[in-house]
Amino acid sequence: MHVIEAFSGSMSKSQKRIAQYILDNFDKAAFMTAVRLARFAEVSESTVVRFAMELGYDGYPDMRRALQDSMRGKLTSVQRIKVAKDRLGTSDILTHVLSSDIEQIRQTMEETDSVHFAKAVDTIVDAKSIYILGLRSSSFLAKFMGFYFDLLFRNSRVISESPDSEVFEQIIRLSEGDVLIAISFPRYSRRTIKTMQYARSVGATIVAITDGLASPLTELADITLCARSDMISFLDTLVAPLSLVNALVVAVSEKAPGDLYENFERLERIWDEYGVYEQI
Repeated sequence: MHVIEAFSGSMSKSQKRIAQYILDNFDKAAFMTAVRLARFAEVSESTVVRFAMELGYDGYPDMRRALQDSMRGKLTSVQRIKVAKDRLGTSDILTHVLSSDIEQIRQTMEETDSVHFAKAVDTIVDAKSIYILGLRSSSFLAKFMGFYFDLLFRNSRVISESPDSEVFEQIIRLSEGDVLIAISFPRYSRRTIKTMQYARSVGATIVAITDGLASPLTELADITLCARSDMISFLDTLVAPLSLVNALVVAVSEKAPGDLYENFERLERIWDEYGVYEQI
């Protein structure tokens, strides 16, 4: 949005029509094809494509993705539902959602920085204590990670969903040498950001798992791992973030202290003894 406003003074009349339509209808325009945007702005499709490239994007899909990233965290639930209905139309919901999830995983795989990923793994393994924070819709990602980290480490804990004061009570011992893994996706949790600010003030290392470098988590994190998510009605699909968490757990398990096989052999004996799993 800021990019469009910055270039508004040098735009042609046709480009100004495109810009004005986007600024007035950003929640709809961010999900339109070039053909549809051209129709609503009353210009040609080629004008829309040139407009995107003159703003510095690789093409229209790149501009549309940037628009989506900038507005997803701002939409209310009601606005999300309206946008979703417009996007879905009469299409098959199952096919649409699964296809979107596949695309988010593909983009995440292409865009994930292997150096940052390896650094995050080493930082977690070397930490004195590991704190995992994911609130609201991200809470299941934190609990999933915490479940497996509990099997790998003695020094891992998930910060539970609770009022602000109780969140800080759970991290009162957080200090230099510890790691806070903060997970948040649009709409970003304000409590997560406040907790990251506190962690930074006490010298802890912060690993953020979020949807992109424009996320407010990025400026507070020492290491950022990005996973694509997409807006599906009032919710965001978090399949790609879960896949990234899977990869992180597997990579960490390879370097975790102790004998992984010995640990799980002991667990298997306990599970058998207490009938944890149904025998088939």
